[in-house]
Amino acid sequence: MLLQRQRDTGSQRALDLAARQVNLRGAFRLARAVRLDGLHVALVDDVMTSGATLHEAASVLKAHGAACVSVIVALRTP
Repeated sequence: MLLQRQRDTGSQRALDLAARQVNLRGAFRLARAVRLDGLHVALVDDVMTSGATLHEAASVLKAHGAACVSVIVALRTP
C-alpha cells in the first residue's frame, strides 16, 4: 500500500463536492519512502461518489513523481 490517511476526515455523506475537497485536503501521505519518478500508478477503490477522495490521493502520488495515475473503481454512485 502506497498511501496512508494521516488524519480522520469523518463522514462525507452530507457534504457537497466543494466541502469534500476542502475536507480531504492534506488527508493522505505516502506510507513509506518510495520513488515514484516516472511510474504509472493505479488507484483501486470499491466505490466512487464525487471522486474527491481519489482526486486527493492522485494529487499526492503525482506530487511525489508519478507520471500517470489511473483510477479503477468497482461502483460509481450517482
